[in-house]
Amino acid sequence: MRKDLNQWWRKAVIYQVYPRSFNDTNKDGIGDITGIIDRIDYLRNLGVDAIWISPFYPSPQVDAGYDVADYFDINPEYGSLEDAKELITRAHEAGIKVIIDVVPNHSSSEHVWFQEALRAGHDSPERARYIFRHSIGQPPNNWGSMFGGSAWSPVEPLTGKAEDQDWWYLHLFAPEQPDFDWNNSDVHNIFLDYFRFWCNLGVDGFRVDVAHGLVKQAGLPDDEVGPDRWGSGKREADELDSGPMFDQDGVHDIYREWRNVLNEYGPDRMMVAEAWVDPPARGALYVREEEMSQAFNFDYLKCGWRPERLRHIIDQTLREMGNVGAPVTWVLSNHDVVRHTSRFGFDPGHSTEGGIGIGDPQPDRDLGLQRGLSMTLFTLGLPGSAYIYQGEELGLPEVTDMPDDARQDPTWLRTGHRVRGRDGCRVPLPWKSDPQDTGFGVHPWLPQPTDWHRFSVQAQEQDPSSVLNMYRKMIGLRRQYDLGAGDFSWIQNTNSELLLGQNGPIILALNMGDKPAVIQGKFSVIVSTGRYRLQSDTCEIDANSAVWLTQQ
Repeated sequence: MRKDLNQWWRKAVIYQVYPRSFNDTNKDGIGDITGIIDRIDYLRNLGVDAIWISPFYPSPQVDAGYDVADYFDINPEYGSLEDAKELITRAHEAGIKVIIDVVPNHSSSEHVWFQEALRAGHDSPERARYIFRHSIGQPPNNWGSMFGGSAWSPVEPLTGKAEDQDWWYLHLFAPEQPDFDWNNSDVHNIFLDYFRFWCNLGVDGFRVDVAHGLVKQAGLPDDEVGPDRWGSGKREADELDSGPMFDQDGVHDIYREWRNVLNEYGPDRMMVAEAWVDPPARGALYVREEEMSQAFNFDYLKCGWRPERLRHIIDQTLREMGNVGAPVTWVLSNHDVVRHTSRFGFDPGHSTEGGIGIGDPQPDRDLGLQRGLSMTLFTLGLPGSAYIYQGEELGLPEVTDMPDDARQDPTWLRTGHRVRGRDGCRVPLPWKSDPQDTGFGVHPWLPQPTDWHRFSVQAQEQDPSSVLNMYRKMIGLRRQYDLGAGDFSWIQNTNSELLLGQNGPIILALNMGDKPAVIQGKFSVIVSTGRYRLQSDTCEIDANSAVWLTQQ
């Protein structure tokens, strides 16, 4: 059990900044670091405790920055290292912690190490930093890329050297993202240097990309999914992140090594794992005291509008994380999934795993927003740490009518346009209510819908009933009642579609049914996402609504 229960990250509300799409100060259509600096007051007024910044390193942007060419600098499109230092300083002055993305499973193919490996030839120390294998006429095994196609690419087309014929390199993602070999000491050392470099600049934490993928099973055996991990175009969610390339026990040795380095800077330097693992007991292994601080609760994210499933996942994750003394995280959206305001606009069994585009079934926007707000209110009442993805505080839906020729996600390209991918949740934020320019110039890097000015911060700022002001209110009340540090328990009721629980003095109610639900007792309403009716001994709340109550 952890000794210190007061670390900031245990109850923090953390806001994900996707820098390419957050705020653009030079009007080139791409967000930048000065854009984040300019919105520090906005983030402070929203009430968040920390920001998590997706990759901002030099990168050819094959995978929107998750193909890192240099781990010790800033992408010139975004600014400079001096800008990053100013951002950290300004955030800290505003009382906001800074978390950055570390991408340790793979580098960009433009990283100096991979270029050296190609020049050096097989069996060289340079190639030993990556996973190169010899296999005559076909890839070394049947592994498929997470973005579609084979996870192996031939070396000879990159070098033009005859001796590289029948040599291959592994990339679990795009070919431009070769996987490191974590059996190599150079790989260990560069990341130890990385953590010290960024900690010395004042970074407070690290989100670990593909935390379950660094170590591969010895011998690289075939897996059961095979080379086409997206099948006929409909992803089986539990298959994509399974197999001998994921959740190997050896990853925990790496994270214990990293934890020792972070401890040099004090116990408050945190790590959060992006680990898509099952069952939750396996996920809990990543957050033992000597490893990570948190792990994203993807079971909660994937649960959907299903009350029994939601109840089960809350119980299970509270239990498993409690067993290792770690806080639970709650997350509904991020840069890799369809925004929850759109997911909840479908019937609960509808899959949006491959994204939504033109010609696909479309969500009910109003229903999705109503359910999304209600799920958020319930979520913010739970103990632990809550993550918010940029734009959800504006009620942004998934962009489902993006022209296919504007899509840039490598999944769309590598699946032969079968799977639309993640572009719909990555569209730049609208700051201004001008239909001709919402803050990213005339040509943002991904096109905004023509009606997005109505979602803008400027349009919502002065409207007390706006989604933005609702988020500010919810986060403020969460802090006022210290719910992140609370203790949750269920309140029994006979309505299976009504989730009813208590955290400290606050009663949390979420009506997931399509009819009003009645709660027995005498209450005062703290905040609600829908209409409610108080009687002398009951409170009735509308369908698809949530409410926080106190008992009189």
